[in-house]
Amino acid sequence: MTPRAVVLLSGGLDSTTTLALARSQGFEVHALTFRYGQRHQVELEAARAVAAHLGVARHWILPLELRALGGSALTTEAEVPKGRSEAERAAGIPVTYVPARNTIFLSLALALAEVVDARDIFIGISAVDSSGYPDCRPEFLAAFQRLAHLATRAAVEGGRPVTLQAPLLHLSKAQIIQRGLALGVDYGLTRSCYDPTVSGAACGACDACLLRLRGFAECGLRDPAPYCQEPPPPQGQ
Repeated sequence: MTPRAVVLLSGGLDSTTTLALARSQGFEVHALTFRYGQRHQVELEAARAVAAHLGVARHWILPLELRALGGSALTTEAEVPKGRSEAERAAGIPVTYVPARNTIFLSLALALAEVVDARDIFIGISAVDSSGYPDCRPEFLAAFQRLAHLATRAAVEGGRPVTLQAPLLHLSKAQIIQRGLALGVDYGLTRSCYDPTVSGAACGACDACLLRLRGFAECGLRDPAPYCQEPPPPQGQ
């Protein structure tokens, strides 16, 4: 029987690459996306496009109202930081951090994995090119893995523990892009911006945009996603 996996899919660059990697390893993919009150809901349309393009067994889009809790620039009207330097991004946890988001997402992915009899959960976190979020660290992943071995009937009674897969954990954005391109990922379908326009164009200045643009530049490529203003060409072109 084809092994099944739950893949957390936001519609962004990292989660799309992760989905492609899971498919390349022969998994039947159940993609899981959340409508959690995020201001950048254009990523939901991107997730749908990615799921259709890469081919998944089923794409689940679950409503999850984190906006009621607030605490993040992504779920409130607080200003999204723009144009921050690399030093500023490394200085602390930014206001775009959504409290306990990956803990919540992985908990629901764990529930879905038990329902669809999946032994693997894929998450596209990176500890290299991130915004310093605490739930993108190897320590967090290891802690949740221990929880996963204790928290489900499938693991305790059925001897079917779920394994967390984070294939991008130690890769830079440029390395992630290279890995995805080798698998045929169309990054023009993906959206990463924290503060896009109504039409879905990326701002080009938030942390997510800066990291993404740097990754493409380091690969000597132009980002195919739409931007409010044309981003500078990659160095050397």
